[in-house]
Amino acid sequence: MKLQTKTPLPHPGFTLVEMLLVVTIIGILAALVIPRITSTGGRARDAAVKADLNGGIKSALGHYEIDVGQYPKNLQDLLVQPANAQHWHGPYLEKMPVDPWGNVYVYHMPGRHNPDYDLLSVGPDAKEGTADDIGNWQ
Repeated sequence: MKLQTKTPLPHPGFTLVEMLLVVTIIGILAALVIPRITSTGGRARDAAVKADLNGGIKSALGHYEIDVGQYPKNLQDLLVQPANAQHWHGPYLEKMPVDPWGNVYVYHMPGRHNPDYDLLSVGPDAKEGTADDIGNWQ
């Protein structure tokens, strides 16, 4: 008696349903992961601004104040000696500082929020006085 053998089917590929299921799963994972990644970038930029405000720029302003006896009228005075600064030993910064969004930091002397000076980043919208500003008084 001869056994009947079935011819094997050719190796089947993925069905349309399987492909749609995989695409759906990838979409769900992307919807969960992408917002976390973008908010991490925002937190990193905020941390960089705070480091600038409380680190390098603050230090440069402090050194200027010790040398000259008062805070500078603008941030440019940290780079180029003003005419009335006799004991200036700068430059106190290598270049004009910019925030992570490419905007020059805003400096007010005397300060509106602090007695000596205010230093702030205008944030991603590049407009002073909006909710995304990060200042040395916060």
